[in-house]
Amino acid sequence: MQTVTDYFVQAAAKGGFIRKMFEKGLELKAQYGEDAVCDFSLGNPDVPPPEAAREILHKIADDAIRPLGLGYCPNAGIPAVRESIAKYLSRQQEVELAAKDVVMTAGAASALVDFFRATVEPGDEIIVPSPYFVEYGNYCGHFGGVLKPVDTNEDFSLDLDAIKSAVTPKTRAILVNSPNNPTGAIYSKAELESLAALIDEVNAERENVPGARALFLLSDEPYRVFAYDGAEVPAVLPMTKYSIVLGSFSKTLSMAGERVGYLALNPKLSEEDGGTLMTTLILVNRTLGCVNAPVIGQRLAAAICNETVDLDIYARRRALMAKVLTDAGVEFTMPKGAFYFFPKAPGGDDAKFVDALLEEKILAVPGRGFGRAGYIRLSCSVDEKIIARSAEGFKRAVEACK
Repeated sequence: MQTVTDYFVQAAAKGGFIRKMFEKGLELKAQYGEDAVCDFSLGNPDVPPPEAAREILHKIADDAIRPLGLGYCPNAGIPAVRESIAKYLSRQQEVELAAKDVVMTAGAASALVDFFRATVEPGDEIIVPSPYFVEYGNYCGHFGGVLKPVDTNEDFSLDLDAIKSAVTPKTRAILVNSPNNPTGAIYSKAELESLAALIDEVNAERENVPGARALFLLSDEPYRVFAYDGAEVPAVLPMTKYSIVLGSFSKTLSMAGERVGYLALNPKLSEEDGGTLMTTLILVNRTLGCVNAPVIGQRLAAAICNETVDLDIYARRRALMAKVLTDAGVEFTMPKGAFYFFPKAPGGDDAKFVDALLEEKILAVPGRGFGRAGYIRLSCSVDEKIIARSAEGFKRAVEACK
């Protein structure tokens, strides 16, 4: 007798690639020892947080008895934290944001789930360039939304004509993730401006249709600071009033376990709809069970949000991984940002290549989990020694797949 919904029966059957490989890694490490396994499966930052985090945590501990120290806080976040994050995002997004434009969430994942719960009806479509983060389908699927992947070009840039053709009256949002997980692509200002123009064009048409609802441009930016070789991540909020930016401090400050993220509405949109969307998002943030983002994490993020982890470490890892793959004869597009590689699987079978790597005690994730079979994802959030140690194993796995 079935105990769960059909949706989760199907989701369990096709999802969880990242976690499955991570758990396989734990098995291999227990069997052969930590030093024998090269685990590139999970984007779990290992670089220490900025040194200032230590002092701030001590201060938080000393102040824990004050109101909001360790208790509930307003559902939208601690007021002073919302104000700090609004200032931080104002500089980043080139738009003047106030505290009322920002809601603190339990990571970027919670921000997306809040948005989908507030705006998505069953059957609504969310367009996403493919490859894409594996959990997006679940985030919107919880509420009957349908993820609609649209292939990117060979270099992972946006296929704007394909995206435009994919828009239907059911399309509720176009979701972009730049720098991208899993490809490391950074979408250019011209690409994003074209998307924004499409958003405005569609919304202008919908204004004259009874019962029509707005189309949004969602920009998921947890990897924003990870940009290499002079690449820049464009600000999305100035491009269209229907833009929404969300992100977290999980990667930029190496505090993934603290679960602190945010969602920022374009202030022009909030002004026009009288705050209806923000009010709804705050209500959803409470009623989905989050109640409020963790207060210690909020206060820590607000205090050090203008700092980052040592980005040079990630740059060195990127260069080393590129050398390992090149020496092994693996074809790849050099990632412009984030800390992932998304190389082609030799022979075109990602599952076969992942299995060949497993024989070498190297863990990778098959690209089909990200909507692009024939590729694999490698996370560089590991020590350089691990990357270097994997070199010969990659060579042997490539040979096994020829």
